[in-house]
Amino acid sequence: MKLRNTAITRANSASLPMGDHVAVKYDSVDGGEEHKGGHGIPKVSMVPLIFLIFYEVSGGPFGIEDSVKAAGPLLAIVGFLLFAFIWSIPEALITAEMGTMFPENGGYVVWVSSALGPFWGFQQGWAKWLSGVIDNALYPVLFLDYVKSSVPILGGGLPRTLAVLILTVALTYMNYRGLTIVGWVAVFLGVFSLLPFVVMGLIAIPQIEPSRWLEMDLGSVNWGLYLNTLFWNLNYWDSISTLAGEVDNPKRTLPRALSYALVLVLGAYLYPLITCTAAVPVVREYWSDGYFSDIAKILGGFWLHSWIQAAAALSNMGNFVTEMSSDSYQLLGMAERGMLPEFFAKRSRYGTPLIGILFSAFGVILLSWMSFQEIIAAENYLYCFGMILEFIAFIKLRVTHPNASRPYKIPLGTIGAVLMIIPPTILIVVVMTLASYKVMSVSILAMVVGFILQPCLVYVDKKRWLRFSISTDLPDLSDSLETEDDAVPLVF
Repeated sequence: MKLRNTAITRANSASLPMGDHVAVKYDSVDGGEEHKGGHGIPKVSMVPLIFLIFYEVSGGPFGIEDSVKAAGPLLAIVGFLLFAFIWSIPEALITAEMGTMFPENGGYVVWVSSALGPFWGFQQGWAKWLSGVIDNALYPVLFLDYVKSSVPILGGGLPRTLAVLILTVALTYMNYRGLTIVGWVAVFLGVFSLLPFVVMGLIAIPQIEPSRWLEMDLGSVNWGLYLNTLFWNLNYWDSISTLAGEVDNPKRTLPRALSYALVLVLGAYLYPLITCTAAVPVVREYWSDGYFSDIAKILGGFWLHSWIQAAAALSNMGNFVTEMSSDSYQLLGMAERGMLPEFFAKRSRYGTPLIGILFSAFGVILLSWMSFQEIIAAENYLYCFGMILEFIAFIKLRVTHPNASRPYKIPLGTIGAVLMIIPPTILIVVVMTLASYKVMSVSILAMVVGFILQPCLVYVDKKRWLRFSISTDLPDLSDSLETEDDAVPLVF
């Protein structure tokens, strides 16, 4: 990978108006390149990309049981539909537009940097990377929670700790071997994890009583658990943007993959919710993590129960490898833009970001002591901070450069774009307000660390204690604007 020193580039960028940092031409993307990237590594095609997005966001209906526990069947079903329109669709649309406008591995970091400058771009990267690593710390623990009924020794103590370490190392090695391998593993795990729910839904049909869908008691709703469960299960659509540089023809592939993944995720949630809440009497206290496997035993017997438990365990592995890919390629993308030391941009012989993978794995191990609810609340808080920056960057680029080149463009004007992000912004405020003081304090402290870390890295670069370089494979964000709006008409 060819690199150019950051000093001259930063000096030039500092002298330009903020708006001159956007919409430069990506020759490799616009020119219809081959299926291998500049490093000779095969690029990710449509089907693996759909399942990578599926696992970034969901991984299946495992963990949605708490929505029924918190609010009952009706609000759970309506909640997933409503949240999809309020949150998932706007976030996926913004990812499609911005991800094709800047199809490189920095993803949302580059979006924010282009609109708000490198300081806020770094804060975006810091908050989103921390959120992703915190999220990933959950999956080895969940995997062991599902298998401990068959292997009781993994329920606690030293054997459980060793199992977390071994699992983390094994899945980290899979990431090291290549993103295309991770993508096809995600396809296999996705099919295996969803198939038992299709079978269970078919078995449940004769026992469905529609009146059970209408059960609701507003007075007993646990709003904090309810909103956090919905939010956690329907966010992270933008995570795929940090892999855009590894995608085959991203200006066409990325928007379509996002739309197909959106249908897949919603179907994976609503189908088991609708069938299972009506097929068995609803006792809300029973609806916690893993309850779908209990329903499978009631409806189909021990074989279906075992299948869903195996699917749940393997689905957590899919979540882990895809989240680690996103986190590690984000660090690589930040290094290629000179925001992190050059060694983060080094690739292994398989084309993977070795240092980014190791850093992400180390973060997972450090954070694996946190409880399930603490993990969800902490990652949601940091994620919300990053999403606020994304929304600001999206609107600013629409206002300052409405005619800039956008291979995919949301079919809304500036006013329509602002109206689109108002509901998710309100949701962000609500989720952040519901956080406990402990989660709020730790999250704010983490953000303060980012505020301090970015100037420190700039100082280290200035003193040349570490080498910071910008990849010459990427266009200079300080180049003049491409004023032609050549948006590709895509169905999304």
